Amino acid sequence: MSKFIKIILAVIATLILAVAMLYAFQEKLIFLQSTLPQDHVYTFEQEFEEINLKNPDGAVLNAIHFKLSEPNGIIIYFHGNAGTLERWGEITSYFTQFNYEVLVMDYRGYGKSTGKLSESALNEDAQLFYQYALDHFQEDEIIVYGRSLGTGIATYIASQNNPAKLILETPYLNLTDVANKRFPLIPMDKLLKYKFPSNEYIKNVDCPVTIFHGTSDNVVAYESGRALSDLVPDEQLDFITVQDGAHKNLIKFAAYKDGIKNTLNKRAHVKE
Repeated sequence: MSKFIKIILAVIATLILAVAMLYAFQEKLIFLQSTLPQDHVYTFEQEFEEINLKNPDGAVLNAIHFKLSEPNGIIIYFHGNAGTLERWGEITSYFTQFNYEVLVMDYRGYGKSTGKLSESALNEDAQLFYQYALDHFQEDEIIVYGRSLGTGIATYIASQNNPAKLILETPYLNLTDVANKRFPLIPMDKLLKYKFPSNEYIKNVDCPVTIFHGTSDNVVAYESGRALSDLVPDEQLDFITVQDGAHKNLIKFAAYKDGIKNTLNKRAHVKE
């Protein structure tokens, strides 16, 4: 056997092994789960209530509801793929300064939340929290917010309901697009169990959409967020570019701070 053929066979074997590994461990790559003891006590400066909602499949979803005396509405926040409410509670309490209550949940296998992961289950869990918000607020007082991984879930929820606004921070076109950019030689569209096709969901979103994306994002490319925004009618879209912003630090930039302030201070109306 020639040296060239041996090299080709070695490359093929390496690719097959890589494909097998990616398929087998994709959940661990997508969902960077960490847990909290069930008796963990949250401590935040803002007034809050810890709640648990139960999915019909038996999963229990843990969440924090930051409360205000006379709020303008509520933000339902779907967080990124790492960290628990211990971290995300601190991050999302930022929005209460704009007189919005905040509801943020931990996904299955994160924090105190239980249950088996699947894309459909995550979407069902998210709808449970949307219904919880509807029990406390009018629908035109509800804002859906997604960050990173959570943008796919947020876009799904906005496509199935009629919130006042959809806000997406560092969103992707779909998870396959992200994976293809990360692993260009591997047919990720055939391997991924999780698709989060925001590009399909966004077509059924009728409320105003605000998108924040940094030009130096090396996790979800700026171009991916731009491609998603191209599917939103101009009159419905506010795309805010954060120059030099990366994936996790948009809060440090005036473009984000001013943009979120303007977005939340602007009265939202659902399209008739």
